[in-house]
Amino acid sequence: MKLNEIIKVLEQFAPLQLQESYDNAGLITGNPEMEIRAALLTLDSTEEVIDEAISSNCNLIIAHHPIIFNGLKKINGKNYVERTIIKAIKNDIAIYAAHTNLDNVRAGVNKVIADKLGLINTKILFPKKKLLKKLFTFVPGEHAELVRNAMFLAGAGHIGNYSECSFNNEGFGTFNAGAGSNPYVGKHGIRHREEEIKIEVLLPMWKEKQIIKALFDSHPYEEVAYDVVPLDNSFSDVGSGLIGELPVALDEISFLQHIKKNMQAPMIRHTKFLDKNISRVAVCGGAGSFLLNEAIGSEAQAFISSDYKYHQFFDADSRLLICDIGHYESEQFTPLIFAQLLNENLPTFATLFSKTNSNPIKYFH
Repeated sequence: MKLNEIIKVLEQFAPLQLQESYDNAGLITGNPEMEIRAALLTLDSTEEVIDEAISSNCNLIIAHHPIIFNGLKKINGKNYVERTIIKAIKNDIAIYAAHTNLDNVRAGVNKVIADKLGLINTKILFPKKKLLKKLFTFVPGEHAELVRNAMFLAGAGHIGNYSECSFNNEGFGTFNAGAGSNPYVGKHGIRHREEEIKIEVLLPMWKEKQIIKALFDSHPYEEVAYDVVPLDNSFSDVGSGLIGELPVALDEISFLQHIKKNMQAPMIRHTKFLDKNISRVAVCGGAGSFLLNEAIGSEAQAFISSDYKYHQFFDADSRLLICDIGHYESEQFTPLIFAQLLNENLPTFATLFSKTNSNPIKYFH
Protein backbone atom coordinates (compact mmCIF):
# COMPACT_ATOMS: atom_id res chain seq x y z
CA MET A 1 0.00 0.00 0.00
CA LYS A 2 1.42 3.39 -0.95
CA LEU A 3 1.56 6.01 1.78
CA ASN A 4 -0.41 8.56 -0.24
CA GLU A 5 -3.36 6.13 -0.46
CA ILE A 6 -3.43 5.91 3.33
CA ILE A 7 -3.09 9.67 3.72
CA LYS A 8 -6.01 10.19 1.33
CA VAL A 9 -8.29 8.11 3.58
CA LEU A 10 -7.19 9.99 6.71
CA GLU A 11 -7.56 13.43 5.16
CA GLN A 12 -10.94 12.77 3.60
CA PHE A 13 -12.13 12.20 7.17
CA ALA A 14 -10.13 14.98 8.84
CA PRO A 15 -8.97 17.54 6.21
CA LEU A 16 -5.74 19.34 7.06
CA GLN A 17 -7.52 22.66 6.42
CA LEU A 18 -9.41 22.09 9.69
CA GLN A 19 -6.31 22.17 11.90
CA GLU A 20 -5.69 25.19 14.11
CA SER A 21 -3.15 27.78 13.00
CA TYR A 22 -0.56 26.69 15.60
CA ASP A 23 -0.74 23.01 14.64
CA ASN A 24 1.51 20.81 12.49
CA ALA A 25 -0.76 17.95 11.42
CA GLY A 26 0.03 15.90 8.33
CA LEU A 27 3.04 13.93 7.11
CA ILE A 28 5.99 14.61 9.43
CA THR A 29 8.54 12.19 7.93
CA GLY A 30 8.42 9.95 4.89
CA ASN A 31 7.81 10.07 1.15
CA PRO A 32 4.16 9.93 0.05
CA GLU A 33 5.16 7.45 -2.68
CA MET A 34 6.83 4.96 -0.32
CA GLU A 35 5.38 1.48 0.08
CA ILE A 36 3.90 0.82 3.53
CA ARG A 37 3.98 -2.67 5.04
CA ALA A 38 1.92 -1.96 8.16
CA ALA A 39 0.96 0.97 10.40
CA LEU A 40 1.39 1.35 14.15
CA LEU A 41 -1.46 3.40 15.67
CA THR A 42 -0.64 5.53 18.69
CA LEU A 43 -1.36 8.72 20.59
CA ASP A 44 2.27 9.93 20.55
CA SER A 45 5.19 9.18 18.24
CA THR A 46 7.94 9.03 20.86
CA GLU A 47 11.36 7.39 20.54
CA GLU A 48 10.00 4.32 22.35
CA VAL A 49 7.16 4.08 19.82
CA ILE A 50 9.72 4.20 16.98
CA ASP A 51 11.48 1.23 18.61
CA GLU A 52 8.16 -0.60 18.80
CA ALA A 53 7.51 0.11 15.11
CA ILE A 54 10.92 -1.31 14.21
CA SER A 55 10.35 -4.48 16.23
CA SER A 56 6.82 -4.86 14.78
CA ASN A 57 8.01 -4.39 11.17
CA CYS A 58 5.80 -1.29 10.76
CA ASN A 59 7.18 1.47 8.57
CA LEU A 60 4.35 3.92 9.28
CA ILE A 61 3.30 5.47 12.57
CA ILE A 62 -0.08 7.21 12.68
CA ALA A 63 -0.27 9.42 15.76
CA HIS A 64 -2.63 12.00 17.18
CA HIS A 65 0.04 14.38 18.49
CA PRO A 66 2.65 15.73 16.03
CA ILE A 67 6.19 15.07 17.24
CA ILE A 68 7.22 18.42 15.72
CA PHE A 69 5.23 21.56 16.55
CA ASN A 70 7.82 24.22 15.81
CA GLY A 71 10.48 24.37 13.13
CA LEU A 72 13.77 22.60 13.81
CA LYS A 73 16.89 24.54 12.85
CA LYS A 74 19.26 21.74 13.82
CA ILE A 75 18.73 18.02 14.23
CA ASN A 76 21.60 16.64 16.31
CA GLY A 77 19.80 14.52 18.90
CA LYS A 78 19.97 16.92 21.82
CA ASN A 79 16.34 16.27 22.87
CA TYR A 80 13.66 13.60 22.50
CA VAL A 81 12.09 15.27 19.47
CA GLU A 82 15.32 15.30 17.49
CA ARG A 83 16.25 11.76 18.59
CA THR A 84 12.82 10.51 17.48
CA ILE A 85 13.10 12.15 14.05
CA ILE A 86 16.64 10.87 13.52
CA LYS A 87 15.64 7.31 14.42
CA ALA A 88 12.54 7.41 12.21
CA ILE A 89 14.50 8.66 9.19
CA LYS A 90 17.39 6.22 9.73
CA ASN A 91 14.91 3.34 9.78
CA ASP A 92 12.80 4.66 6.89
CA ILE A 93 9.70 5.04 9.07
CA ALA A 94 7.02 7.54 8.07
CA ILE A 95 5.24 9.52 10.78
CA TYR A 96 1.79 10.99 10.13
CA ALA A 97 -0.19 13.05 12.66
CA ALA A 98 -3.89 13.93 12.71
CA HIS A 99 -4.26 16.41 15.56
CA THR A 100 -6.59 19.41 15.83
CA ASN A 101 -8.11 18.57 12.46
CA LEU A 102 -9.22 15.29 14.08
CA ASP A 103 -10.42 17.21 17.16
CA ASN A 104 -12.54 19.50 15.02
CA VAL A 105 -14.57 16.94 13.06
CA ARG A 106 -17.84 15.78 14.55
CA ALA A 107 -16.95 12.07 14.42
CA GLY A 108 -13.42 12.63 15.73
CA VAL A 109 -11.71 12.61 19.12
CA ASN A 110 -14.65 13.96 21.10
CA LYS A 111 -17.09 11.47 19.57
CA VAL A 112 -14.93 8.64 20.91
CA ILE A 113 -15.17 10.14 24.41
CA ALA A 114 -18.93 10.59 24.06
CA ASP A 115 -19.32 6.99 22.90
CA LYS A 116 -17.23 5.67 25.79
CA LEU A 117 -19.49 7.55 28.22
CA GLY A 118 -22.69 6.51 26.43
CA LEU A 119 -23.75 10.06 25.54
CA ILE A 120 -26.62 10.41 23.09
CA ASN A 121 -27.99 13.30 20.98
CA THR A 122 -24.50 14.73 20.60
CA LYS A 123 -23.63 17.90 18.71
CA ILE A 124 -20.65 20.22 18.34
CA LEU A 125 -20.23 22.39 21.43
CA PHE A 126 -18.57 25.35 19.67
CA PRO A 127 -19.13 25.24 15.87
CA LYS A 128 -16.60 27.03 13.70
CA LYS A 129 -17.49 29.90 11.39
CA LYS A 130 -16.26 30.99 7.95
CA LEU A 131 -15.75 27.45 6.68
CA LEU A 132 -18.73 27.48 4.32
CA LYS A 133 -19.19 29.03 0.89
CA LYS A 134 -22.16 29.30 -1.44
CA LEU A 135 -21.85 28.48 -5.11
CA PHE A 136 -24.26 29.90 -7.72
CA THR A 137 -24.30 28.61 -11.28
CA PHE A 138 -26.59 28.85 -14.32
CA VAL A 139 -27.45 25.75 -16.36
CA PRO A 140 -29.77 24.95 -19.29
CA GLY A 141 -32.85 23.22 -17.89
CA GLU A 142 -32.20 19.83 -19.50
CA HIS A 143 -28.72 19.67 -17.90
CA ALA A 144 -29.64 20.91 -14.42
CA GLU A 145 -30.06 17.46 -12.86
CA LEU A 146 -26.74 16.25 -14.28
CA VAL A 147 -24.86 19.28 -12.89
CA ARG A 148 -26.59 19.08 -9.50
CA ASN A 149 -25.73 15.39 -9.14
CA ALA A 150 -22.11 16.00 -10.10
CA MET A 151 -21.71 18.71 -7.44
CA PHE A 152 -23.48 16.59 -4.83
CA LEU A 153 -21.14 13.67 -5.51
CA ALA A 154 -18.16 16.01 -5.15
CA GLY A 155 -19.32 17.09 -1.67
CA ALA A 156 -21.68 20.04 -2.13
CA GLY A 157 -25.13 20.43 -0.64
CA HIS A 158 -24.68 19.16 2.93
CA ILE A 159 -26.55 20.93 5.75
CA GLY A 160 -26.32 19.09 9.08
CA ASN A 161 -27.86 15.64 8.66
CA TYR A 162 -29.28 16.53 5.24
CA SER A 163 -27.56 15.95 1.90
CA GLU A 164 -28.27 16.94 -1.72
CA CYS A 165 -29.55 20.35 -0.60
CA SER A 166 -29.94 23.02 -3.29
CA PHE A 167 -32.13 25.96 -4.25
CA ASN A 168 -33.21 26.43 -7.86
CA ASN A 169 -34.70 29.38 -9.75
CA GLU A 170 -35.96 29.37 -13.33
CA GLY A 171 -35.08 32.29 -15.57
CA PHE A 172 -33.25 33.07 -18.78
CA GLY A 173 -29.75 34.06 -19.74
CA THR A 174 -28.44 35.91 -22.80
CA PHE A 175 -25.14 35.87 -24.65
CA ASN A 176 -23.64 36.73 -28.01
CA ALA A 177 -21.05 34.21 -29.19
CA GLY A 178 -17.98 36.00 -30.55
CA ALA A 179 -15.32 34.98 -33.02
CA GLY A 180 -13.34 31.90 -31.96
CA SER A 181 -16.09 30.64 -29.62
CA ASN A 182 -17.78 27.26 -29.86
CA PRO A 183 -21.26 27.82 -28.39
CA TYR A 184 -23.33 24.89 -27.14
CA VAL A 185 -26.45 26.69 -28.40
CA GLY A 186 -26.99 29.83 -30.49
CA LYS A 187 -25.18 31.30 -33.47
CA HIS A 188 -22.13 33.52 -33.81
CA GLY A 189 -22.85 37.23 -33.83
CA ILE A 190 -26.48 36.89 -32.77
CA ARG A 191 -27.69 37.49 -29.22
CA HIS A 192 -29.14 34.24 -27.88
CA ARG A 193 -31.71 33.80 -25.13
CA GLU A 194 -31.66 30.50 -23.23
CA GLU A 195 -34.04 29.22 -20.57
CA GLU A 196 -31.81 28.37 -17.61
CA ILE A 197 -31.95 27.27 -13.98
CA LYS A 198 -29.94 29.05 -11.31
CA ILE A 199 -28.62 26.44 -8.87
CA GLU A 200 -27.38 27.38 -5.38
CA VAL A 201 -25.46 24.96 -3.16
CA LEU A 202 -23.41 25.19 0.03
CA LEU A 203 -19.89 23.79 0.04
CA PRO A 204 -17.13 23.40 2.64
CA MET A 205 -14.07 25.44 1.69
CA TRP A 206 -11.71 22.44 1.58
CA LYS A 207 -13.85 20.80 -1.13
CA GLU A 208 -14.15 23.89 -3.32
CA LYS A 209 -11.67 22.82 -6.00
CA GLN A 210 -13.16 19.36 -6.50
CA ILE A 211 -16.73 20.73 -6.60
CA ILE A 212 -15.84 23.39 -9.17
CA LYS A 213 -14.08 20.72 -11.24
CA ALA A 214 -17.26 18.61 -11.09
CA LEU A 215 -19.26 21.66 -12.18
CA PHE A 216 -17.01 22.28 -15.19
CA ASP A 217 -16.86 18.60 -16.16
CA SER A 218 -20.67 18.25 -16.17
CA HIS A 219 -21.70 21.66 -17.55
CA PRO A 220 -22.45 21.83 -21.31
CA TYR A 221 -21.31 25.44 -21.82
CA GLU A 222 -17.88 26.37 -23.14
CA GLU A 223 -17.76 29.24 -20.63
CA VAL A 224 -19.35 28.32 -17.29
CA ALA A 225 -20.90 31.22 -15.35
CA TYR A 226 -20.63 30.75 -11.59
CA ASP A 227 -20.03 32.69 -8.37
CA VAL A 228 -18.53 31.51 -5.07
CA VAL A 229 -19.37 33.62 -2.02
CA PRO A 230 -17.80 33.16 1.46
CA LEU A 231 -20.30 32.87 4.34
CA ASP A 232 -20.08 33.78 8.01
CA ASN A 233 -22.41 30.93 9.01
CA SER A 234 -21.46 28.41 11.70
CA PHE A 235 -20.72 24.91 10.44
CA SER A 236 -22.59 22.42 12.63
CA ASP A 237 -20.29 19.50 11.68
CA VAL A 238 -16.99 21.19 12.51
CA GLY A 239 -15.79 22.76 15.73
CA SER A 240 -14.51 22.28 19.25
CA GLY A 241 -15.90 19.88 21.85
CA LEU A 242 -19.16 17.97 21.93
CA ILE A 243 -22.23 18.10 24.13
CA GLY A 244 -24.66 15.27 24.71
CA GLU A 245 -26.94 13.59 27.22
CA LEU A 246 -26.71 10.57 29.46
CA PRO A 247 -29.59 8.13 28.91
CA VAL A 248 -30.16 8.16 32.69
CA ALA A 249 -29.17 11.00 35.01
CA LEU A 250 -26.51 10.20 37.62
CA ASP A 251 -25.67 11.78 40.94
CA GLU A 252 -22.24 13.40 41.05
CA ILE A 253 -20.37 10.56 42.76
CA SER A 254 -21.88 7.95 40.44
CA PHE A 255 -21.02 10.20 37.50
CA LEU A 256 -17.35 10.40 38.52
CA GLN A 257 -17.25 6.64 38.98
CA HIS A 258 -18.79 6.28 35.52
CA ILE A 259 -16.04 8.46 34.03
CA LYS A 260 -13.28 6.68 35.92
CA LYS A 261 -14.43 3.27 34.75
CA ASN A 262 -15.18 4.07 31.10
CA MET A 263 -12.30 6.47 30.46
CA GLN A 264 -9.81 4.36 32.44
CA ALA A 265 -8.84 7.44 34.44
CA PRO A 266 -6.78 6.71 37.58
CA MET A 267 -7.82 10.03 39.10
CA ILE A 268 -10.15 12.95 38.43
CA ARG A 269 -9.59 16.52 39.56
CA HIS A 270 -12.93 18.26 39.93
CA THR A 271 -14.69 21.30 41.32
CA LYS A 272 -16.94 21.12 44.37
CA PHE A 273 -20.13 19.09 44.21
CA LEU A 274 -23.29 21.07 43.54
CA ASP A 275 -25.75 18.41 44.77
CA LYS A 276 -27.28 18.10 41.33
CA ASN A 277 -27.99 15.12 39.11
CA ILE A 278 -26.01 15.12 35.90
CA SER A 279 -27.58 14.37 32.56
CA ARG A 280 -26.21 16.98 30.13
CA VAL A 281 -22.46 16.64 29.61
CA ALA A 282 -19.87 18.60 27.58
CA VAL A 283 -16.57 16.98 26.59
CA CYS A 284 -13.32 18.10 25.00
CA GLY A 285 -10.30 15.87 24.48
CA GLY A 286 -7.01 17.43 25.51
CA ALA A 287 -6.79 20.96 26.89
CA GLY A 288 -10.35 22.29 26.80
CA SER A 289 -10.54 25.06 29.38
CA PHE A 290 -11.13 27.58 26.55
CA LEU A 291 -14.58 26.00 26.09
CA LEU A 292 -15.81 26.48 29.66
CA ASN A 293 -18.11 29.41 28.82
CA GLU A 294 -19.61 27.45 25.92
CA ALA A 295 -20.20 24.48 28.22
CA ILE A 296 -21.92 26.72 30.76
CA GLY A 297 -23.93 28.48 28.05
CA SER A 298 -25.12 25.14 26.70
CA GLU A 299 -26.53 24.31 30.16
CA ALA A 300 -24.20 21.36 30.71
CA GLN A 301 -24.11 20.14 34.30
CA ALA A 302 -20.59 18.76 33.82
CA PHE A 303 -17.61 19.45 31.58
CA ILE A 304 -15.00 16.73 31.01
CA SER A 305 -11.60 17.83 29.72
CA SER A 306 -8.01 18.19 30.96
CA ASP A 307 -5.06 20.46 31.71
CA TYR A 308 -6.99 22.86 33.94
CA LYS A 309 -4.84 25.27 35.93
CA TYR A 310 -5.57 26.07 39.57
CA HIS A 311 -7.28 29.42 39.00
CA GLN A 312 -9.32 28.11 36.10
CA PHE A 313 -11.26 25.84 38.44
CA PHE A 314 -12.69 28.98 40.06
CA ASP A 315 -14.21 29.94 36.70
CA ALA A 316 -16.85 27.22 37.06
CA ASP A 317 -18.38 29.54 39.68
CA SER A 318 -20.75 26.82 40.95
CA ARG A 319 -22.47 26.62 37.59
CA LEU A 320 -21.24 23.17 36.57
CA LEU A 321 -18.89 20.39 37.60
CA ILE A 322 -15.45 20.54 35.96
CA CYS A 323 -13.90 17.09 35.59
CA ASP A 324 -10.21 17.10 34.67
CA ILE A 325 -9.35 13.50 33.78
CA GLY A 326 -5.86 14.09 32.35
CA HIS A 327 -4.68 14.85 28.82
CA TYR A 328 -3.54 11.33 27.97
CA GLU A 329 -6.65 9.77 29.51
CA SER A 330 -8.98 12.00 27.50
CA GLU A 331 -7.36 11.10 24.17
CA GLN A 332 -6.02 7.58 24.69
CA PHE A 333 -8.77 5.98 22.59
CA THR A 334 -8.06 8.16 19.53
CA PRO A 335 -6.19 5.34 17.70
CA LEU A 336 -9.56 3.57 17.47
CA ILE A 337 -10.55 6.20 14.90
CA PHE A 338 -7.51 5.43 12.74
CA ALA A 339 -8.19 1.70 12.93
CA GLN A 340 -11.83 2.04 11.94
CA LEU A 341 -11.04 4.36 9.02
CA LEU A 342 -8.35 2.10 7.60
CA ASN A 343 -10.26 -1.14 8.19
CA GLU A 344 -13.33 0.24 6.41
CA ASN A 345 -11.51 1.82 3.48
CA LEU A 346 -8.40 -0.38 3.13
CA PRO A 347 -9.52 -3.73 4.56
CA THR A 348 -6.43 -5.65 3.42
CA PHE A 349 -3.99 -3.20 5.02
CA ALA A 350 -2.36 -4.26 8.31
CA THR A 351 -2.68 -2.06 11.40
CA LEU A 352 -1.45 -2.60 14.95
CA PHE A 353 -2.25 -0.71 18.14
CA SER A 354 0.84 0.50 19.97
CA LYS A 355 1.45 -1.18 23.33
CA THR A 356 3.58 1.73 24.52
CA ASN A 357 2.06 3.89 27.25
CA SER A 358 3.34 7.30 26.20
CA ASN A 359 1.74 9.23 29.08
CA PRO A 360 4.54 11.39 30.58
CA ILE A 361 2.49 11.86 33.76
CA LYS A 362 2.64 9.14 36.40
CA TYR A 363 0.45 8.78 39.49
CA PHE A 364 1.52 7.76 42.99
CA HIS A 365 -1.41 6.03 44.69
